Amino acid sequence: MSRIPSKAEILDWISANPTHTSKRDIAKAFGIKGADRIDLKRILKELEGEGHLQKRKKTYRDPDQLPPVTVLQVKAPDDNGDLYGRPLEWHGEGVEPVILILPRASDPALGEGDKILAKLQQVPDQDHNYEARLIRRIGSNPKRVLGIFRAGSEGGRIVPIDKAASSEWMVAPDAINGAKDGELIEAEQAGPKGRMGLPRARIVERLGDPAAPKAVSLIAIHQHGIPDHFPDPVMAEADAAKPMGLKGREDLRELPLVTIDPADARDHDDACFAHADDDPKNPGGHVIWVAIADVAAYVRPGSALDREARKRGNSSYFPDRVVPMLPDRLSGDLCSLHEGVPRACIAVRMQVDADGNKIGHRFVRGLMRSAASLHYAEVQEAMDGTPNEKTTPFVEDVIKPLFAAYQALIRARAVREPLDLDLPERKIILDDAGQVTSVAFRDRLDAHKLIEEFMILANVAAAETLIKKRSPLLFRVHEEPAQEKLEALRETARAAGLNLAKGQVLQTRHLNALLNHAAGTDEAELINISTLRSMQQAYYNPENFGHFGLALKNYAHFTSPIRRYADLIVHRSLVSSHGWGDDGLDEAQIERLEDTATHISDTERRSMIAERDTTDRYLASYLSERVGNEFEGRISGIARFGAFVKLDETGADGLVPVRSIGREFFHFDAQAGTLMGADTGMTLAIGQRVTVRLVQAAPVTGGLELELLAIENLELPKGGGSRKGGRRSPAGRTVKRKAAKSKHKGAKVKRKVERKRRE
Repeated sequence: MSRIPSKAEILDWISANPTHTSKRDIAKAFGIKGADRIDLKRILKELEGEGHLQKRKKTYRDPDQLPPVTVLQVKAPDDNGDLYGRPLEWHGEGVEPVILILPRASDPALGEGDKILAKLQQVPDQDHNYEARLIRRIGSNPKRVLGIFRAGSEGGRIVPIDKAASSEWMVAPDAINGAKDGELIEAEQAGPKGRMGLPRARIVERLGDPAAPKAVSLIAIHQHGIPDHFPDPVMAEADAAKPMGLKGREDLRELPLVTIDPADARDHDDACFAHADDDPKNPGGHVIWVAIADVAAYVRPGSALDREARKRGNSSYFPDRVVPMLPDRLSGDLCSLHEGVPRACIAVRMQVDADGNKIGHRFVRGLMRSAASLHYAEVQEAMDGTPNEKTTPFVEDVIKPLFAAYQALIRARAVREPLDLDLPERKIILDDAGQVTSVAFRDRLDAHKLIEEFMILANVAAAETLIKKRSPLLFRVHEEPAQEKLEALRETARAAGLNLAKGQVLQTRHLNALLNHAAGTDEAELINISTLRSMQQAYYNPENFGHFGLALKNYAHFTSPIRRYADLIVHRSLVSSHGWGDDGLDEAQIERLEDTATHISDTERRSMIAERDTTDRYLASYLSERVGNEFEGRISGIARFGAFVKLDETGADGLVPVRSIGREFFHFDAQAGTLMGADTGMTLAIGQRVTVRLVQAAPVTGGLELELLAIENLELPKGGGSRKGGRRSPAGRTVKRKAAKSKHKGAKVKRKVERKRRE
């Protein structure tokens, strides 16, 4: 007869062997055979019922685990000189995890007792449970500089790329880290000023050619003045933060809330759960929970963290990196809703009827524990009938109820009719060296739309609650299109044989009718682009002017306080209005809400421009090896100096200079959005299909120069429209005839514009 291990022994073994936790593994480890397996099964059930274990498919694991970013205290080196870390945030009751620290060549020396912020990765079949990579040492926050390395006889110097930098930096011979003269490098302060009164630096990363891919986003960050270095007082406050407990909070840890994000998500600030409403007064209805990280509990008004978060306004996202609004101790750890880790949150419980209309909601300040960190593709696959090992336990009780609630919200959305543009978004795929490997369309799965609808509903609930309580907040405002832009859209629609209603109050359903009529036709992309161009830019304001695009009267941002300061303001207003604590909105913040709204609207635009510039540079670098190739595209913009073409394959925008089209003069019509040749009558207009040749790609600026070869599959006149013997060439006459016949060609646009002017 086998000896049955005690509960403590089983827990210790599972803690030490997190990747071998099936009942079979446990039985094998303790030599349990035959009928004794029944007793083992009973003990495991008891441990599960007591909350010590959670069952996932056919395995057991500790319900509490370490987050992927955490604080470690460095232990003394072992006999082999290896460093291990003790996790300062450990909730388990079993054996403490063994964490091996893997140093890199550029890491500073670590000693016993040092506290570090580290990124963890679980490892199977090792004598340790995790491997850790240093993010930074707690309490040290050396200043960083991005610049060009200039080699010298005694080390070298760094010339910062930031024009506002006050001086160059000295680099000692032993701190060069292999950098070559002329390379773009990133360095950190290495000590007090040295010879010649220049500060000393240590090179921590070589980025190579300043025009190389790895340099692209860093240059944009510095060029647009996006703060990427946290001051010492900010880091000190972040490092001093501790996990929140249950005091003063509603216990939501038993709710199977899950996070659903991109596979490469850098943080997890929202979680959700849904189930059928058991209220007999709401037949066919649903209850939807949305829980958001409680950033307000950590970022107090007037603190150094608060001042820096307001200064940044938002996080900035690039293909290869993120510049966070908050230090990684918060954004990647304490305020990130990691699987299996207790986290403070502000949650909203919403009731919707069978048709998706919200009939009630309430907010709570709680403590949750994410049941799983899932990504969009695997959730969609699970719903479509092919779950993986991670999603299988959640299909029936979590994933299907989420989609059932989503289907109800779709019905409400169909009645509301928010603006429904069809403009696929492209994603740049990079390899480990930062080189662009491909440019792909971003997936638009139902799993994506589900999260979007849940977040929109939660944002509406936040706005409605604060309006009802008469609490100050920042609204997300999107005003209807300006009349002149609307008239330009009408002209474009008419030229394409379509109609946009006039003489009535514009609603999104009118624009959707136009988009639906264009769908599936050659004019679809033209109408979508033109509709987007007619829209106003959304912004933040203490006054409520509604959200035109979403067709909502009351809308505020509540769901992303890790990366948007506006959401943090809304969280604080909820704290104040519910009397949850002393970390709500104070009078000083209320007095400058208008200034804050203007400032964070500006920082949002700054990030958008920097992100767009970075994308342009990456695409130019990607296409630089294909100069001379031909591409298909569509004219996306017209200016006096030329036509902008969006390439089908990559979504990159290039310029066809008007000087390169021919030797004739081109008339520019800003209202019609056309360029018309004075001799040939050849017309370029937004939406036309074109064939172009790539003439030049400049990765440093992100610029693409194109040569126009054909319009709507018709070759351009040879000689660029020049006259021969005072007569138009046959090719020129052909282009003109074909252009006049096409519904949305520029010739017809021109005639309609002239007729309208005469009327």
